[in-house]
Amino acid sequence: MTCLGRILTKNLKAGLLAGAALLALAACGDTDQSASPASGVALWPVTHSPVKDSAEVSAQIEALIARMSLEEKVGQIMQAEIQYITPAEAKAYHIGSILNGGGSLPNRDRHATPTDWLKMADDFYDASLDVSDGGVAIPIIWGSDAVHGHNNVVGATIFPHNIALGAARDPDLIRRIGEATAQEVRVTGIDWTFAPTLAVARNDRWGRTYESYSENPDVVWAYAAAMVEGLQGVPGTPEFLDANHVVATAKHFLGDGGTEEGDDQGDAKLSEQELVTIHGAGYGPAINAGVQSVMASFSSWNGVKMHGNHYLLTDVLKDRMGFDGLVVGDWNGHGQLPGCTNASCAASINAGVDLIMVPQDWKQMYENTLAQAQAGEIPLDRLDDAVRRILRVKERAGLFEKGKPSERGIAGKDGIIGSAGHRAIAREAVRKSLVLLKNKGHVLPINPTSTILVAGDGADNIGKQSGGWSVTWQGTGNSNADFPGGTSIYKGISDAVSAAGGKAVLSADGSFDARPDVAVVVFGENPYAEGQGDVDTLEFEPGNKKSLAVLKALHDAGIPTVSVFLSGRPLWVNPELNASDAFVAAWLPGTEGEGVADVLVADTDGNARHDFHGRLSFSWPKLPKQDVLNVGEPGYDPLFAFGYGLSYDGTDEGPADLPEDVPGVLSGDVQQIALYAGRPMAPWHIMIGDSQTAQILSGAQAVLTTGTVSIHTTDKDIQEDALLVRFEAPGSVFMEGGTPLDLSGYLAANGLLSFDIRVDALPEGGMDMTLGCGNGCERRIPMSDHLKTLDGQGWQRLAVRLSCLADDGDTFNAVPVPFRLESKGKGAIAIANIRVEQVGSDTMRCPAH
Repeated sequence: MTCLGRILTKNLKAGLLAGAALLALAACGDTDQSASPASGVALWPVTHSPVKDSAEVSAQIEALIARMSLEEKVGQIMQAEIQYITPAEAKAYHIGSILNGGGSLPNRDRHATPTDWLKMADDFYDASLDVSDGGVAIPIIWGSDAVHGHNNVVGATIFPHNIALGAARDPDLIRRIGEATAQEVRVTGIDWTFAPTLAVARNDRWGRTYESYSENPDVVWAYAAAMVEGLQGVPGTPEFLDANHVVATAKHFLGDGGTEEGDDQGDAKLSEQELVTIHGAGYGPAINAGVQSVMASFSSWNGVKMHGNHYLLTDVLKDRMGFDGLVVGDWNGHGQLPGCTNASCAASINAGVDLIMVPQDWKQMYENTLAQAQAGEIPLDRLDDAVRRILRVKERAGLFEKGKPSERGIAGKDGIIGSAGHRAIAREAVRKSLVLLKNKGHVLPINPTSTILVAGDGADNIGKQSGGWSVTWQGTGNSNADFPGGTSIYKGISDAVSAAGGKAVLSADGSFDARPDVAVVVFGENPYAEGQGDVDTLEFEPGNKKSLAVLKALHDAGIPTVSVFLSGRPLWVNPELNASDAFVAAWLPGTEGEGVADVLVADTDGNARHDFHGRLSFSWPKLPKQDVLNVGEPGYDPLFAFGYGLSYDGTDEGPADLPEDVPGVLSGDVQQIALYAGRPMAPWHIMIGDSQTAQILSGAQAVLTTGTVSIHTTDKDIQEDALLVRFEAPGSVFMEGGTPLDLSGYLAANGLLSFDIRVDALPEGGMDMTLGCGNGCERRIPMSDHLKTLDGQGWQRLAVRLSCLADDGDTFNAVPVPFRLESKGKGAIAIANIRVEQVGSDTMRCPAH
């Protein structure tokens, strides 16, 4: 089928707007129609970026390369994280780029102002242009994950995540979101965003499903160019990469949404045809819209890691598809290649990664790469090609002419970050993305003169409704105060009904004194990002139906009950649907909770102020294990099909009496309590302490120190899924902050406290494990002898029976501090995956008390 025919038929099937079809037509590239090979570069489209350099500009770039020393070239292909490099070091090593990871902020201040961001940006810029050492002046470029607004900045407009935007089916809205995001990023002096994500998520267990617009490649195809042009501006116009726009990144190339079992950074076992037509769908339009960077995926394709896949990065992306911008790696993604480490990987550079994202180990990576280039292991022409691509993007972004970041256009200007205009776009996006799954008896829209009970743990929780990548990387550790200018869903409903004489009453647990006319219960997934969000089942709250209990209590009392479900993926919620009169999939709507009220609450005449517009961009499961459920595939049998969505003017009320006892439902017996799984599991906190103080490691902090104890995130299996703790003197690392745990059942079952540990430097004087079991109750066992066997052995699992910690008569039925390690002197350990388990084998025997 020709590109035109494919677009016309598939856009009709996807229910896209006419504007999206026209947009997609612009994405047509030339393909070899003379044959239909099963594999090979001929399967891939030949795309045509409209961004071209003049002969004069090309000559200037070549002249720069000719003047650069080998050391400068190697430095130019390094990207370090702002917490681990100083401007002076960037100058000394000729570093080409910096980034701030999710939640990484200037001065480690979560409330850093635009002035703080600009000061840091200027300092790095000035250092990069300092040629007092006789080097070549090349401006540094700063990249940031502005994935749903400028989400690292307190007070920024946080837009709905991509899964919600996919339900809106509105490319023009996507373009406007890109424009608004670019402006807010520019205020802080940043040049480049690592967005948009063009993944086509095909297994909903994946923790990054919410970063995907849809399971259907046509939705991604229709949105790719819109977001790229919103962020960068339209090539050939004066706005292209001007002071109001930023460099965009198409990511993650390629197949990140197709990994087996939805495993983040896993293996996409697919034919090349599937890779082209499904997972490659967004890249042609993005390149044709002039995207200037592409990020390599952590994942593999048929066993070959993308960071080392020369065929796809070079033969396909650069040669066949004609992409002439830069390919950037992901966070230490090169270190996952066979024979590579985070600090050394010629293979990734040779495969086609131009800019190596090496957040912490950049100095060693520089030295090793320099030695590899000197030895010819990295050919000089490959190094020059990488540098050429980086300089080309910097030149197109105007970095050689625009001056300091603080002097560029709207940098530092008040009234742009979190502006009323940008929040209005976000509010519109919330309205358009809501999907109505059920409306029994047309309980919606709600009469604004009613008394409305607003319940659920998400009702007045802007952090929960915003999800991951919101102020902090995981979206955890936030309060409403971290979203100034934002509105919770409760506040949006309250404002809407108060204006009409009604009343909204907030009650997280659903209790009430005066009987309400209707209840709105806001609940769903807690925030997560990346692999920390991978799940084993699509059952919502498996084994612990606390939200369902709130719903049932209200529903059984005869109160009309409306569910507003917050999630980053479709989940099996049959019991919750049955306990609801109306059910709304609100996804992760961001900071503008009024958008929910705009649709749920009627006007004073009882008419809908806004109808439901959203249609499912992901199929909704009928069973908890129905994780691979994609429209058009054999055996397709969803509860709600792709494109489903009710509206006020229809007669369909949605399903009733759905089966709840279905295969795959987990029992009520919880076999494991996760305390730390890539992040502290809410409501628990990681803390460090010494003899003088104790401090909480918030999600916005990459590093925390008391002066004698320091802690920062590090990598075990995936990005920042572990914690490195250094002791300069006696101190501790521990977890507290949640409701005291009832571990009596675990103690009775001879359960365990387990965690992964790496002993980097054996603590001087030894280390103890303690458990706080209530007022005046602490149980302690020595670990020193066991740690000696682990010293220098890399990551090991440590599991000890709870009975080893218990004294006679202990029940452990109210444990406020379930985990603490106390060092008696200087040392260093890394820890991960802290949990309490009912069953399992121990690795550490009970020491003598």
